[in-house]
Amino acid sequence: MASFAKIENNIVITVVSVVNEVLKDSNGIEQESIGIQFLKTLYNEPNAIWKKTSYNTIGGIHINGGTPFRKNHAGIGYTYDAQRDAFIPPKPFNSWILNENTCLWDAPIPMPNDASIDRRYTWNEQTLSWDLLPL
Repeated sequence: MASFAKIENNIVITVVSVVNEVLKDSNGIEQESIGIQFLKTLYNEPNAIWKKTSYNTIGGIHINGGTPFRKNHAGIGYTYDAQRDAFIPPKPFNSWILNENTCLWDAPIPMPNDASIDRRYTWNEQTLSWDLLPL
């Protein structure tokens, strides 16, 4: 299955799946443009903006070793950045900074590296620090 994000005002408003066969051209090669035209026709929205997205891409890395696609899998509320050709999740906290390589948000200080099942942390925006969660 291929995934496509519908975008309005640079914000993802829905994500749908399309059977891969629908995307194939006469040579059997998948084409994003064919999927986009299919969705415009299906929903009778000739001016809609659709972009293909890959659920196997996170932070600019394809989890199965393939070619990463648009930095991150799109989700409702994500921003589509045309200059980066990337989907960017909503900013979780005002202090967090966009990582230009991953198009994910980084805390201003890294999470302690001793995080585990027994040591979990949560971000504290008031103190701009990581708080250890009680067990």
